Order: sequence, then structure tokens, then C-alpha cells
Amino acid sequence: MADYKMHLLVCGGTGCKAAQSELIKTNFQNQLAERGLENEIQVIHTGCFGFCEQGPIVKIQPDNTFYVSVSPDDTLEIIDEHVVKGRIVERLLYTDPNTKSQISESKNMDFYKKQVRIALRNCGFINPENIEEYIGNDGYSALGKCLDELSPEEAIKIIMDSGLRGRGGGGFPTGLKWDITRKVENEQKYVVCNADEGDPGAFMDRSILEGDPHTVIEAMAICGFCIGADKGLVYIRAEYPLAIQRLKTALKQAREFGLLGENILGSGFSFDIEIRYGAGAFVCGEETALIHSMEGKRGEPTFKPPFPSQEGYLGKPTNVNNVETFANIPPIINKGAAWFSTIGTEKSKGTKVFALAGKINNVGLIEVPMGTTLREVIYDIGGGIKNGRQFKSVQTGGPSGGCLTKDFLDTPIDYDNLLAAGSMMGSGGMIVMDEDDCMVSIAKFYLEFTLEESCGKCTPCRIGNKRLHEILEKITNGNGTPEDLTKLRMLSHVIKDTSLCGLGQTSPNPVLSTLDNFMDEYEAHVKEGKCPAGQCKALLQYVIDDEQCTGCTLCFRICPVGAISGEKRSPHYIDQALCIKCGACFEKCKFNAIKIA
Repeated sequence: MADYKMHLLVCGGTGCKAAQSELIKTNFQNQLAERGLENEIQVIHTGCFGFCEQGPIVKIQPDNTFYVSVSPDDTLEIIDEHVVKGRIVERLLYTDPNTKSQISESKNMDFYKKQVRIALRNCGFINPENIEEYIGNDGYSALGKCLDELSPEEAIKIIMDSGLRGRGGGGFPTGLKWDITRKVENEQKYVVCNADEGDPGAFMDRSILEGDPHTVIEAMAICGFCIGADKGLVYIRAEYPLAIQRLKTALKQAREFGLLGENILGSGFSFDIEIRYGAGAFVCGEETALIHSMEGKRGEPTFKPPFPSQEGYLGKPTNVNNVETFANIPPIINKGAAWFSTIGTEKSKGTKVFALAGKINNVGLIEVPMGTTLREVIYDIGGGIKNGRQFKSVQTGGPSGGCLTKDFLDTPIDYDNLLAAGSMMGSGGMIVMDEDDCMVSIAKFYLEFTLEESCGKCTPCRIGNKRLHEILEKITNGNGTPEDLTKLRMLSHVIKDTSLCGLGQTSPNPVLSTLDNFMDEYEAHVKEGKCPAGQCKALLQYVIDDEQCTGCTLCFRICPVGAISGEKRSPHYIDQALCIKCGACFEKCKFNAIKIA
């Protein structure tokens, strides 16, 4: 095996691969081969570094130089200057937007300073397709410890004492779920990893599987040892080809190394894992719907009890956890419950991974201790709002969560605080909105998603949400009445109280939270016939300011429906009956003569 003097780590997450990181890696390899350096310097495709806004990212070890926004055309300069001559390519360093200084190491960037990486500990640091690199970073040592030193009861007690709660949204104590499944007597049990992850803007679980698949495999084996299961199943949507490919590679390697299969490490414990594919149904993130889908049935939820821990896959006791939950297991076993429980808050221990997206400067994947405030996430890590706009709201918990205002920015993030604020943790999607977003339209957007993804099994979700959407459509079209606002709230509560599963029960949350926090916007739509954010086309009216219009005729020429008339060098006029409110004239006017009334 070659003794490499330097490593070039190239981000190999889905986002960076879409931005040609595969070509960056190939260019590096070819250029090193041309110089005869291929046995001295290794190029590695890693998982996601997290700083997606600045991708593709190249990190050079051992000097920790962190290059951002790298293109395939930059590789020759990196090789010639940095690798050969030892000189940093300063133009590719991250520039701090506040100090304007260039930063060469990620640890000095605001994006990373407040992060604590446990679930993401290996993402961006190892080659996810090389089991030896995972083993070299304490990989499979937790499984070895369980098989060699701990009983199932002792291992479960470590998980229980750590305070780890399920990261899939419900927040149920992980150790307790394992203990319940262990105590159910049955000769056949199953461990299921929920890798479905269907929230808009969410990419936490996918990134972990792409960057560190072995940690999930190891954790599932530990779970199997603890609950008495010899079979594991990973339910993953077929829309994640890179995660699937790396998971398949990791499973093959684990079997070759004797870490999956019969008599693992000579312990007498046997465990293996299969992959099952989902078709991208959001409702299959609910554990009973997921199980039905794996059984080849319609992905519909069922009443509980019995819980999957009692009667799950094929009617057998089944423990279901999501990817992020499993990713926390090996370090907890290795470092102990006391270590993990010192991180976070009293009732929410450890860290949480969030996919930070929307109108934010630093879009990316982050992991922060529970108790970190929304303000720290949005302004310190996220770098504030894009284009100097004003913060308006943050949506946590995906389509099942709520929209929180600036009044909640100093709220410490944990399960209980977010619920009390009218939102939820969910699986970890966090979408930031600015002053240009219409909150009525945002509520309608999430409801449209829920309507599309509802399995239709229960009437409150199937019909109730359709009625909610119709009311919102009426309001955004300028036909709403004050009575509609009362109906929205009343119907939302009925749906929450009577729907079959968590999808239906939480589907009205975006409506209720925007009603609570942005009632003035709803009233403007209903009572004044205006959309304060200027997003609802039916409520917009484009007019031309006579004093600023020079009669250049540009608006006249670009209007697709001939709604604008006027003579050269004279003020023009928009016929409101013909105007389709496309906004083309507003965007193209060079004299700011066109206004939104």
C-alpha cells in the first residue's frame, strides 16, 4: 500500500457531483500521473463537507487548506502551485463576508465554529467507499465492544442513559424503543433503517449515507445484537442513486471483512442487511406505512397499537430508526452515555443535523448541539439573509412544521421548545424566508405538497386538506372573506384531531402557525385585496408612473399580450383588463417607472 505524503479530498456529495466534482477528481488524477506523483499524492472522493453554498470543495491534507467554489479549470493551478510549489492559491480560499479576510482552514470559518459533528463526524473526512478508512477512524470498534464486552441489556442501558431521542421527527427515546423490542419474545425480529427522507429541502440522511454508510451498517448490527434480530432492512427511496451505490459498496465490504453475515467476529452473533426501495412517497416516512411498502403493499399507515416493536415487518417485532439516529449509536457506545448526555439540553441530548436552505447566505448541511438558538443558526452559521434582505420567517420540521417569526430567533432549538413555539423538530429541514415571501402562499405551498403525498386512507387528511387548500386558493386569488379565516382555523384543528397518522395530524401546522404569526397578511389579502409581499399575482396591479416614464417603449415591446399602449417619448398606460401580471415590464423597465400597486 502506497505511503502517501498528501491527500486531495474532493467533495463527492450529490450537490458537488452535479457541479462537476467528478471531473475535478479526474483532472487531479491525470495531472498527478503526468508528473509521476500518483504514488505520492492520493485523490479521494469524500462525502459532503456541509458547506454546500461554497461547493465544489477541495481540502488538502495534511495542511488543512480548504478551497471553495473549485471548478475543473482550477485543478492545474492547484497542482502546480500548491502541490508542487507549496504555495496556497489564495483566489480559491473562502473570503469572510464581514472582515473580507481570506481563510484557509475550515475551523476558522463562522460556518463551522459552532458546529459539533457527531452524526456527520466522518462526512468529508474519509472515503465512504473504503472500509479501511472507516475502521481507521474507530469504525466497527463499537460493534466489537458490544460483542466482546457488553450484554444486550448493558448496551441498551448505555443508549438509554445517553438520552438519545429519535431524529426522524417523533423524538421517542431510542434506548426505550430498543428495550421494548428486545422484551417482545419472538424467534424472528427485524431492524429497519428509515432512509426515506421526503421533506422538501431535506438532505440530512442522504448525505450521511453518501458520506459515511458504514456507520449506519455498524449501528444496525449493534441494534440487532441488542434486540435479538439477525436481519436488517434499509428502506431508501430509489431517487437517491449515489447513496444506494455507496451503501451497496459498504455492505459488500462489510461482508468481506466478516462484519456482516454469519458468526460476526467469531462471537456467534449473525446479522445481515438488505436494501428495499421506495418510490418517493412522503407518507412512507411513517413507520407503519414504510413497513407495508416493504411488504409489497400500499404505503398506508395503520392504527397503533400494535406498534412495530410488537408487530412490524411480516408481523414480527421490528425496530425502526432513521439514518441520523443510527449514526449517533457507534460514538455513544465508544465514548459512553455520560459524554453524549453532557451535550445539548436537559430533555434533548446531543446534536441535531439540519439542512439549512432558502433565503440564506450559507446554504448547507450543519450539525449543532441541541439548545443552539435559531439566531445562531441563521446569522452566525448561516451568514444571514441573502442580498441584505430582512428575515421574515423560518420553517422547521418540513411540511409538518410551523413558520416562526423573528420573535422566536432566540429560542433554543430542542424538541420541546419548537413544539411550544408552534413548530416541530421534524427530521431536520430548516428553510429561511425573507420579506419577499408571502406567508399565505407559503402555507398553500406546503399544503399542496401534503395533498400530493397523502395516501388518501383517512377522510380528514384526504378531504379536509383539500378543503383547506381551496380556502387558501380563494384567499390568494383575492376572493377570501373574514369567515374563511375562521374556517381555516377550525378545519385545521379538526384535521389535527382526527387524522390517522402523523402526516395528517401535522399537515395543518403551516396554516395554523402562519395564522398565529402572520394574521396581518391574511387580513390584508381578505380585507384590503392586497398581498403585502407582492407574490400573489391575482392581487397585483402594475401601473406606470407618468412622471418617471420616458416613453422609451421598451415595456410596450416586451409585453406578451399587448396590454401596454402609448406614444414614443410620452407616458405609457397599462390596460388592467388585458394585463396577465407576468411582471416582464416591471423587471425590464430601466427608469423604475413601473410600480406594483
